[in-house]
Amino acid sequence: MANTHTHTHVACFHCGEDCNDHPIMMAEKSFCCEGCKLVYELLHQHNLCEYYDLNAKPGINQRIVVRQDKFAFLDDEKIQQHLIQFRDEDQIHITLYLPQIHCSSCLWLLENLHKLETGVQRVTVNFTRKEAKIIYNYRETTLRRVAEVLTSIGYEPYISLNDMKEKKPRVQRKLVYQLGVAGFCFGNIMLLSFPEYFTGNNHSDASMNRMFQYMNLVLALPVFFYSAQAFYKSAWSGLKHGFLNIDVPIVLAILVTFIRSLAEVAAGHSGYFDSMTGIVFFMLIGRVLQEKTYQGLSFDRDYTSYFPIAVSVIKDGNEVPTTLPDIKTNDTLLIHHQELIPADGIISRGSALIDYSFVTGEAAPVKKSVGEIVYAGGRQVGGNIEILTIKEVAQSYLTSLWNRDELKDSGKQTNVSFVHLLSQYFTWVVLLIAVITAAVWTVKDPSRIWPSVTAILIIACPCALLLASSFTNGHILRILSRHKLYLRNAQSIENLANTTHIVFDKTGTLTGKAGTEVRFFGDPLTPTQEMKIGSLAAQSLHPLSAAISNYCGVANNYAVRDFREFEGKGICGWIDDLFIRMGSAEFIGIKQKTAQDGSTVFISINEKPIGLFTIRNGYRPGIRSMLEHVRDHYDLSVLSGDNTREAGSLRILMGANATLRFEQKPADKLDYIIKLQGKGEKVLMIGDGLNDAGALKQSDTGISVAESTNNFTPASDGIIEAEQLKLLPSFIRLCKSNRHIVIISFLMSLAYNITGLYFAVQGMLSPLIAAILMPASSISIILLTYSMSELSGRRLAASATTAIPDKNHV
Repeated sequence: MANTHTHTHVACFHCGEDCNDHPIMMAEKSFCCEGCKLVYELLHQHNLCEYYDLNAKPGINQRIVVRQDKFAFLDDEKIQQHLIQFRDEDQIHITLYLPQIHCSSCLWLLENLHKLETGVQRVTVNFTRKEAKIIYNYRETTLRRVAEVLTSIGYEPYISLNDMKEKKPRVQRKLVYQLGVAGFCFGNIMLLSFPEYFTGNNHSDASMNRMFQYMNLVLALPVFFYSAQAFYKSAWSGLKHGFLNIDVPIVLAILVTFIRSLAEVAAGHSGYFDSMTGIVFFMLIGRVLQEKTYQGLSFDRDYTSYFPIAVSVIKDGNEVPTTLPDIKTNDTLLIHHQELIPADGIISRGSALIDYSFVTGEAAPVKKSVGEIVYAGGRQVGGNIEILTIKEVAQSYLTSLWNRDELKDSGKQTNVSFVHLLSQYFTWVVLLIAVITAAVWTVKDPSRIWPSVTAILIIACPCALLLASSFTNGHILRILSRHKLYLRNAQSIENLANTTHIVFDKTGTLTGKAGTEVRFFGDPLTPTQEMKIGSLAAQSLHPLSAAISNYCGVANNYAVRDFREFEGKGICGWIDDLFIRMGSAEFIGIKQKTAQDGSTVFISINEKPIGLFTIRNGYRPGIRSMLEHVRDHYDLSVLSGDNTREAGSLRILMGANATLRFEQKPADKLDYIIKLQGKGEKVLMIGDGLNDAGALKQSDTGISVAESTNNFTPASDGIIEAEQLKLLPSFIRLCKSNRHIVIISFLMSLAYNITGLYFAVQGMLSPLIAAILMPASSISIILLTYSMSELSGRRLAASATTAIPDKNHV
């Protein structure tokens, strides 16, 4: 029977996490660890305890101790030059990424950082990007000291090799300038056209009317030659590849409108400059809104986003922080506990326990001894080791894996939006109508050919269709982002809606990256026995031992005598009068009769077997309910780099018809996606690690799961926050409604075009009618798409609040 014991939940005053039966007390407050208590003492000492009044349990868990010299590399002037944004005689400006920012208390504490560290002058926090811009006096403090103070209060800066690169602007400034110019010119042209709208040419002063016409012409020039450049480039790019995209008829309408307006002004009449500038202005609004939605995200990652900015190199017996590009073959690297190995090398000192889940997906760590090769991308979880590099960073296995996947990505299928497909037919139909109209008027009245043909091309501009697409897509993207799903672009919405087969990674996707599920089966344990088992487990750095230690609790931390660890077998030691063994069945001296679901650790006390622990990754909350919804409508697959030990529970979770593949290497995952696409499947791949990068990019839609939306994820079409994965069915439904909204808007646009064409083919369309019809159509389309998108968004919000929790914990 499973050992069940009562447990009273005591929340840590600082971070709110469980104190595991034995809280650390101070000033009548409970803390889960010494780290949380130390942070409280620090804040109390500097009169900053108002931090706890702003939010309940606002702190970050401090159980993981940060290495003392972790930020020593920030003393290097060369590294500082890449990170510092501004420097003068008195101060330095720097922006640091702090992924732990999560609430208003964080903002308050960081903005009061000057009370904790003399020399810090001002801190400005960007909550959305989780960045803090810090201004400090370098004569009173250092960059390294600032980073260490931030770490000490729970906001450890994340500094990667990618920070050494030149930063690209988050928002295209040119697009914003183009929008500003178009808005200014459009507004003034409309203002100067009011006399004509309300009085007509016969009742206005001729000289004033003429002046207004020329002023409109001057205002239209910067819109035509500067603001509309984005459409010219897109249309030309499509034509070069033999494809009529939606921007081709837009550009055609802009050109014809401008040329026709020039002819009208030359003849002493008003032109269509208000309509032309309005087209450009409204189109640019949609593009800028989409850009602004994603200014804090990056969908294109390379291996430098995962690597630290520097590593310790052993030179003449000393640790020298060295930037990764400066690491050479035959350098000796000191890899600390929990550090990523940046280059392939041979272990020269220490015993390694390498977690390769980031590269292969295999959750179980791999033991390596002196003389064995370790590869870049593995994370050392067993203490400090030294490795002799055999390849530079740029030539390591991890880098070659990334580059190989980049090359394979070239075979990814090209998806074309149905809006662009509609635009192709739309353009040909409009041209056909124009030709027929010209032919008819050639026979009846040649003088009406030019007015009729140009009016057709102007009034039949598919701007309403593009507005419907741009504004609906933009609004849907923002609704999804509010629920922590960030798609790369509008095409990703359509691709997600067209999904027929969903492929999941397991480790870090269906299961959480942090936290495991531990169960004990056997004779009931007393609280004292549990704590002694936990104390013994705490002596080992193996992840299974750490899980057991956390499960049992080690608050009293009993002294362990004669501790011994046997590689690949288990550990043992004396605690008071008890001799405890933990490890494999063979190590305990019994025969394992039944296979357990998950990793198994057997326990004996005084050479008497008393039971076993099972340890497995805990599935994310809501995963069971989510899979129950999607498996009725989509084919499902799981590609895992892990072994088959959890195949049984995963089969129950995924359903009888799902495909389960274990021990999958990155190339295997990529090949499987290609095979599915070869069968005509539209594949949605959901993964998290670099081992999924090739499959994510090859899929029709690749979504990276991140514990934090600003965390570094593989290149993908989308980023989803881990806790929101349970809403996947609702996200797909919303993307499908996007197409329906655009189609309804297109039908409305078509009605407008038919009405306008009725007048245009007869040569009856005046500038006044065009000036009224085009803005009215644009505004009505915007209102329609906004209201329908908002209605769909409210349905998504309702499904999020009523999400059914899992009935049983997997």
